[in-house]
Amino acid sequence: MSHPSRRQFVARTLGAGAALAMPAIGRAQARPVLKAGDQKGGLRALLEAAGALDGLGYDIQWSEFPAAAPLAEALNAGAVDSGPIGDAPLVFALAAGTRIKAIGANRSDSYGTAVLVRPDSPLQRAADLKGRSIATNRGSIGHYVTLKAITQAGLKPEDVNIRFLAPADAKLALTQGSVDAWATWEPYTALAEVSQHARVLVSGRGLLPGLSYLAATDDAIAAKRAVLQDYLQRIVRAQVWSYRNVDAYSAALARIIGIPPEAARLQFERRQQKWVAIDAKVIADQQGTADFYRQVGLIRQPLQVAPTFDTGFGVTG
Repeated sequence: MSHPSRRQFVARTLGAGAALAMPAIGRAQARPVLKAGDQKGGLRALLEAAGALDGLGYDIQWSEFPAAAPLAEALNAGAVDSGPIGDAPLVFALAAGTRIKAIGANRSDSYGTAVLVRPDSPLQRAADLKGRSIATNRGSIGHYVTLKAITQAGLKPEDVNIRFLAPADAKLALTQGSVDAWATWEPYTALAEVSQHARVLVSGRGLLPGLSYLAATDDAIAAKRAVLQDYLQRIVRAQVWSYRNVDAYSAALARIIGIPPEAARLQFERRQQKWVAIDAKVIADQQGTADFYRQVGLIRQPLQVAPTFDTGFGVTG
């Protein structure tokens, strides 16, 4: 994976990203700044809806990314300190030499990580993808579910034509008929279903462990550990709040990320996300993801994932 220079990437990312400076408390000394990366429908929407950003002892500078790959590049360049990333993109980032660690883990229902087709598509099962074109992000969970689905159906990676496109371009390619399928994740899956632009051909349920993480750079962990611990705890508490206030959160999520309320509620309710301790099961499942990527040739060298977890960040709801 090629990366822009640190200076170029910082300028590009922070120029495009949305920045939020939290209100100052009036201290003379400079407050810490957490450079928080995010993905659409992710942590910022959750924290704002839950009111979990009140009383911060630091400022947050937000940058939003359409997928995990550009977020991983930002982490690698030091343009952001932390961000949410799925299990498959984390493997890809680590294999590329990105110096990050997973400091928090959550599990969710993997249904919404799926291979989508047009409603009128003749395709009915994973085996039907043989010889077909599938759009997704390289190294993403969409890429992962594609490879899992076709290998389980007895196909090989070379039996399909994978086209690497960003989510907006992939959606357009599917609706215009220039690809046969689109492998993506929430909230894109729910949005496509609600708008009836696509249907689920193969879901990730039973194929994926449903893991995703809050990752942070080694430098940020060393310099801002207390800030990251507080940030993670706020995310965990906000997640608990969201499932106790489904109507309020779904409405706020729809407003914040600009999707129909029914799509926001659908993707939220079926994901059933829960932050969990980084235990032996989490590490074993992540190792399985790394081993699979090695098996299908997406990473060249074996990757031992255990050292990429920092278990010193506890999660309490």
